[in-house]
Amino acid sequence: MEIEGVMAIGAIFIGLPWMVLHYMTKWKTAPTITADDEVLLEELYNLAKRLDERMDTVERLVATDDPAFTPARRMIADQERDNEQLRELEKLMLEKKGTRS
Repeated sequence: MEIEGVMAIGAIFIGLPWMVLHYMTKWKTAPTITADDEVLLEELYNLAKRLDERMDTVERLVATDDPAFTPARRMIADQERDNEQLRELEKLMLEKKGTRS
């Protein structure tokens, strides 16, 4: 029983603080987003925007050819909350470009 008590005290006063400090150090040294990552994200965002516009165009063309066609919910979902999020993202991107110059 005595060894179990010593192990419990060791785990509490040595093991637990060591584990907490170890993971705090790992968290602080974790890599952050780089400038290359930001450029890649911006390119992907612009590509997604262009693809979305193309999908809108294709759906409009199909809708004019086939009156029975109902566009996907994505096209109908031109909702203000979606546009608000996009405007916020574009604002952040413009601010980021302004700080680079």
